[in-house]
Amino acid sequence: VQLQASGGGLVQAGGSLRLSCAASGPTFSRYAEGWFRQAPGKEREFVAAIVWSGSSTYYADSVKGRFTISRDNAKNTLYLQMNSLKPEDTAVYYCATRTGWTVSPSRDEYDYWGQGTQVTVSS
Repeated sequence: VQLQASGGGLVQAGGSLRLSCAASGPTFSRYAEGWFRQAPGKEREFVAAIVWSGSSTYYADSVKGRFTISRDNAKNTLYLQMNSLKPEDTAVYYCATRTGWTVSPSRDEYDYWGQGTQVTVSS
């Protein structure tokens, strides 16, 4: 599985961005997917995850109600819609694949990672 994240950029506080993650390979629809982020000087942290079917989603408390994770298995693409962005959301955002049915907030349980896309929110 290869992952390519895109859609990052510079946005003012209160604005929105939509991240995409294109996956290669025929098995995307079988696996759980997640988004993580890493700010300068901090550890990579869980943002959101979605099960293989898209029927269940999970969010970090810090983004709940503002971010929405979704997937289109026909297009092998994962999305993260980010609304009401705050300066503290500034980070490099990574998509990741977990080769299992369930999701996890632990980055150690994800097997494949994209290269990351920078999101910068100005105040």
